[in-house]
Amino acid sequence: MSAVGEENLNNSISYKAFLNSPYKSMKHSTYFQVYDYLFSNFINNEITFVEIGVLNGGSLFFWQDFFGPDARIIGIDFNPAAKKWEKFGFEIFIGDQSDRDLLTSIFKKIGAIDILLDDGGHTYLQQITTVESALPYINNGGMVVVEDTFTSYRKGFGQKKYSFMNYAIRKTHSLNSNFNKLSKYNLQANILTRDKYVWSVEFFQAIVVFRVNRMSVKLPWKDVINSGKDDNAIDYRFHNSNIKYLNIFINKLSFLKFLPGSKIVLNILMNLSLQRRAHDKKLKSFFN
Repeated sequence: MSAVGEENLNNSISYKAFLNSPYKSMKHSTYFQVYDYLFSNFINNEITFVEIGVLNGGSLFFWQDFFGPDARIIGIDFNPAAKKWEKFGFEIFIGDQSDRDLLTSIFKKIGAIDILLDDGGHTYLQQITTVESALPYINNGGMVVVEDTFTSYRKGFGQKKYSFMNYAIRKTHSLNSNFNKLSKYNLQANILTRDKYVWSVEFFQAIVVFRVNRMSVKLPWKDVINSGKDDNAIDYRFHNSNIKYLNIFINKLSFLKFLPGSKIVLNILMNLSLQRRAHDKKLKSFFN
């Protein structure tokens, strides 16, 4: 690791707590800055923290040291042997995180949760089931944090079409489904049901965070204009561009698409614009 990387770790509050754990735990070096960013405001507060994936027990002690003595630290694991950590004051529940009914029953017993961290089996079914099951039980201002999302790019964790990252991106689309003007367009966001819990989705290296804020999610989307003076400024986004007018023209001809050969004609019209082709070429470069 570079000197800069070492310095960042040594300055990390969560990394120091991680090193203090008396039992083995394994995390990735890039996670600690994310932990500091996400969790620092919860330190020394009476919070409920749930981690799925106990294994050697080290992370339970890590989180207790990080959040402080007032935090309620709970572990969920598939291995019945994890119950042994209860003698240290931790609450332990046993079960398969891909079983939604089981998870729901556990969350009902736990009650309101501030942070749920998924470091379990990392299959797509496990990760998605965990998020969907946990969200109703997360306090406003709380979050569900899913680690090791790099499994979405590896074999052996589920069908790629239903990878966790595809699910997370779909959740991101759903954030925009409240935008009333989307009803005019055939956009993916328009066919999604607006989430009742998720206010934001954040992406880090191999970590995805779903923040919960029910009140903000309920706010209706509407244009808000203040009472300031209007100087009738001209919108220049399409200034000296025929792209806007070409699109309008072709959209008006879209009713012809059912006629034989019309698709070819419409494509030719689109390609007649050198400016449109230059525009698309620049845009395409960002997707290579």
